[in-house]
Amino acid sequence: MHCPYCRHPDSRVVDSRLADEGAAIRRRRSCPECGRRFTTVETAILSVVKRSGVTEPFSREKVIRGVRRACQGREVDDDALNLLAQQVEDAVRAKGSPEVPSHEVGLAILGPLRELDEVAYLRFASVYRSFTSAEDFEREIRDMRQARAAVGPGD
Repeated sequence: MHCPYCRHPDSRVVDSRLADEGAAIRRRRSCPECGRRFTTVETAILSVVKRSGVTEPFSREKVIRGVRRACQGREVDDDALNLLAQQVEDAVRAKGSPEVPSHEVGLAILGPLRELDEVAYLRFASVYRSFTSAEDFEREIRDMRQARAAVGPGD
């Protein structure tokens, strides 16, 4: 790590702490050349591989934008969307790969969105799974009802 003050090519770690709920490491460093201290933050990069083959960094904001469109006109607050985006990122990171196909990000959105708002879930699923007819909606609604019945009332 280069010193940001004198550009010396080395530095010594003085202290390390977890940051951002364990998603990052904050390090206090000291330059052996000029003696000044500075802070660095290290995070693991998660990349999404799109269908076209292009790779881009994972973005919670992009997840929120897509889900917000599905939630348009529904009573879903920003805190719920932020939590959903966090759940999606956690699920995708849990796969253990630094690169994940965009399809898996979409799959990771479906579960939490179904719990959050069923209408928004149907909207998102209809686009994500390319519904082409009313039968596709009927099948999805039937599956949702069966899943709800399997869990039981009040669970």
